[in-house]
Amino acid sequence: MADLAKIVDDLSKLTVLQAAELAKLLEEKWGVSAAAPVAVAAGPAAAAAPAAEEKTEFTVILKSGGDKKLNVIKEVRALISGLGIKEAKELVEAGGKTIKEGVTKEEAAKIKKQLEDQGAVVEIK
Repeated sequence: MADLAKIVDDLSKLTVLQAAELAKLLEEKWGVSAAAPVAVAAGPAAAAAPAAEEKTEFTVILKSGGDKKLNVIKEVRALISGLGIKEAKELVEAGGKTIKEGVTKEEAAKIKKQLEDQGAVVEIK
């Protein structure tokens, strides 16, 4: 067995950068994450809290305008008040843009369906 006192002495001499690199190498070698023990140490109550919280606000993101961009542009203009044709066209063509933020799950699903019916690709976060 290795001399543990010598290993402790060697590790104590490492700089912070060297220690971080060592941690990364050990994570790769053993297939683990150094962050996992921290979550376990926090206790079961801390791990259960995020699961108990249900997300109430959602963001609708237009990933792509699809084949029928004109129809999608019209729908985007209807969804976002005050948006001109040029702005709606740029938004649809750019892709990956937020359409609505802070909406309920039901409203997000409704918006997604409206846009997908027009040929768009939509993601809800």
